[in-house]
Amino acid sequence: MSLIKNIIRPEIAALAAYHVPDSTGFLKLDAMENPYALPENLRDALGHRLADVAMNRYPVPSYTTLKAAICAKLDVQAGYGIVLGNGSDELITIISIACAKAGAKVLAPVPGFVMYAMSAKCAGMEFVGVPLKADFALDKEAMLIAIALHRPAIVYLAYPNNPTGNLFDADDMVEIIRAVGDTGVVVVDEAYQPFAQTSFMARLPEFSNVVVMRTVSKLGLAGIRLGYMAASEALLNEFDKVRPPYNINVLTQAAAEFVLGNVDILDAQAAFLRAERAVLSVALAALPGVEVFPSAANFLLIRVCDADQVFQRLLERKVLIKNVGKMHVLLANCLRVTVSTPEENSQFLHAFNASLSL
Repeated sequence: MSLIKNIIRPEIAALAAYHVPDSTGFLKLDAMENPYALPENLRDALGHRLADVAMNRYPVPSYTTLKAAICAKLDVQAGYGIVLGNGSDELITIISIACAKAGAKVLAPVPGFVMYAMSAKCAGMEFVGVPLKADFALDKEAMLIAIALHRPAIVYLAYPNNPTGNLFDADDMVEIIRAVGDTGVVVVDEAYQPFAQTSFMARLPEFSNVVVMRTVSKLGLAGIRLGYMAASEALLNEFDKVRPPYNINVLTQAAAEFVLGNVDILDAQAAFLRAERAVLSVALAALPGVEVFPSAANFLLIRVCDADQVFQRLLERKVLIKNVGKMHVLLANCLRVTVSTPEENSQFLHAFNASLSL
C-alpha cells in the first residue's frame, strides 16, 4: 500500500508486532504470571476501595502516595526516587526516547527480552546483541569489546535473564558497568527479583550510571500494569520529562496501594513458587531426553530433542507454554514453562511426559 510506504519508517515496517497467543481454554503457562489470586477477604476489600475511585478525574501525575508505598514496601534504596511506568515496557520506551541521540546504540546480551531491541528500533537506535556463552553465562570479554567499539547509550542486563532464567555473575556485571562509565546508562532489569532474592538495588550509590528497573507483574499484579525504576535524581529528572503525564491510571494506583499494604501475602506466594520451582525442576530432569537449566526466576528453560513437535503436542492437550527455540541459535529446541501451583505443575508434567513419549 503506497500510503504505508510513504509514511511509515522502513525499520518499523520491517518489524513484527509483539504476539500474544489466545489462551482461552488452555492451561496457561507461557507468560510467567503468578497463578495465585488474593484471598477472598482482600478481594472484597479491594472491590470496595476501587468502587470509591473517582474515575471521572485524571490521576494526580506526581503519584506521591504510590511512590512512597513502593519505596517503603519493595525495598527501594534509601535516598533514591523512582519513575513509574505502565509496566516495565513503558519504562524501556521512556529510556529509549530520552537517550535516542543521533547515532546512539543500545547493547544487550542475547538471547534476552525482545523489547530491548524492539524499543531501540522504534526510537530510531541501532540494537547490538552480544551472544551469551553456550551455558547462557555472560560473555564478559565479548561485552567489553562491544562496549569499546560501539560506546552504547544504553546497556541492558537482565538479572535474572529472560528467557534463560539464570543470574549473570555480579562481578562481571560490575566490570561492564564500569566499562560503560559516563558514556551510557546500564539498566539492570530485575523483573524477576522476587524469585531471585538478590538485587543491585543496594548498589545504586556505587554507580551513577545504573538504573534498577522492576515490575509488580511477576509478583502477582500483572493485570494492573505497573513498573518502576530507581536511579540517581539527575537521571530520573530527565526520564520523567519523557513520561506521559497521566501514564498510571487511577484504578492501577488504588489497587497497587491497597495490595502493597498486604505485601506479605505476595511475598509468601513468591516463596511458595520458589519451592515449587525446585520440585518441578527435579521432576523434569528425571524425564528421558530433557535438559533443565538453572533458574532464579518463576519459569524454567528446558531443552528437548524436538521442541516444535513437543510444543504442538502440548497444544493438542490444551497446555500453552513458550516455544523459544527459534529466538536464537543458543536456544535451539528449548521451551520455557512458567512455574505454577502444584496442581497445574502436575497437570503440565502429565501432558509433557505424554508429549515426549509418542
